[in-house]
Amino acid sequence: MSFLRPLLVLAVVAAAVFVSIHFTAEHEGKIFTTLYMHLMPAPLVEPSPEAEHGAPAAEDGAEAPRHETAPNAAPEHGHAAKPLFRLPLPAALGAFDMDRGSHDGPHLVFTNLQVFQIAAVLLIFVCFSGVPRYLRTGKGDALSRLFGGTAQWIRDEMVFPVMGKESGQKLLPMFLAIFFFILFMNVLGLVPGAATATANVFVTGGLAAITFATMVIGGMVVQGPIAFWKHLVPHVPAALWPLMFAVEFVGLLVKPIALMIRLFANMTGGHLAVLSLMGLVFFFGAMSPTVGWASSPVAVGLAVFIMIIESFVALLQAYIFTTLSIIFVQASLHPEH
Repeated sequence: MSFLRPLLVLAVVAAAVFVSIHFTAEHEGKIFTTLYMHLMPAPLVEPSPEAEHGAPAAEDGAEAPRHETAPNAAPEHGHAAKPLFRLPLPAALGAFDMDRGSHDGPHLVFTNLQVFQIAAVLLIFVCFSGVPRYLRTGKGDALSRLFGGTAQWIRDEMVFPVMGKESGQKLLPMFLAIFFFILFMNVLGLVPGAATATANVFVTGGLAAITFATMVIGGMVVQGPIAFWKHLVPHVPAALWPLMFAVEFVGLLVKPIALMIRLFANMTGGHLAVLSLMGLVFFFGAMSPTVGWASSPVAVGLAVFIMIIESFVALLQAYIFTTLSIIFVQASLHPEH
């Protein structure tokens, strides 16, 4: 059993990378496009016959020219690549349309980011499958001890000191889920061939929306619907109350927005630095093969150094997001004024 769960972890990661690579439209001819698509949501499409059986050869035996196409863009001769999954959307939600090659209205399609979000959820179930037994008996394998100890540390050092035992015990599962969900998505983004879900503002916005909903709904449940909005403004003269209410309401909205942008910007910035350094190799190589070979050790060395820092950032950003969420929720449940 001690070897089964590590193998399951590797299988989940390998399966996610395989699906992302196999069902994501290729970007032929532009290495920079290929590198930077690591940070972009790419729709999963059905593999083309050429991709499965090879490109057709020309009549004289030479390889037929290959046309570069963007995801779901209509080829010069043929039809747009068909997404694996399409969900029709109302016209008002056209900004979320990911099926650009379709002419029958906006659609929500399955992208590589969802693949690694699902993989992160599966990794949570796999890694924590032995934790309950470890917490009851004190016996377990290395994964159980690692994640069980981390969960206890989050409870004792992050949640309880801020929220207290009573409130913290009720919300502990949510904060544990947020921490490990972000952590696994961040770590998966470091795997070659993977995509970083937390480098997309919609993913971090969804996580921030959970924190915001807990702040507002939790505050209204604990304090009461009217008392929550009343306590939002400190004791001020009546003439200043409308102005202060607007200021405090904006401050309430800014907190989850700050969470969203912080996580998105930090994960995007680190990956952009790595991809830019790797892109320099191909950039200088296009100018001169000699310059490309001469610059590659420096560029690769700096990229490896940034990747090492990114491994630490993956853990740090999960910690920061969860800590700030705990503080914001506690401030809404039990305001100081």
